[in-house]
Amino acid sequence: MATHKSAEKRIRVSARRQVVNKAAESRIKSSVKKVLASANKEEAEKLYKEAVSILDKGTTKGLIKKNTASRKKSMITRHLNSLQKKA
Repeated sequence: MATHKSAEKRIRVSARRQVVNKAAESRIKSSVKKVLASANKEEAEKLYKEAVSILDKGTTKGLIKKNTASRKKSMITRHLNSLQKKA
C-alpha cells in the first residue's frame, strides 16, 4: 500500500481515469459494432458518421492510436460500401 501522500493521490487519480477511459473505449467498440450489425443502408450511414466522429475524438484524446482508428474506419467503410452494392 502507498505510504507517501503523492502515491496515495496517484492511486486516486488513476482510479478515476480508469473509469473514464473504460467508458470511452466501450463507446468506441459499441459504435463500431452497431455499424457492422446494421443491414439497412440509411441507418448504417447515420451510424457510420457517428462512429467516425467517436473514433476521431478517441484518437485526438490519446485513447487509441491513429493507425488503429484508420483500420477501424476502413473496416466500417467497407461494410457501408457492401450495403450500397446490394441495394
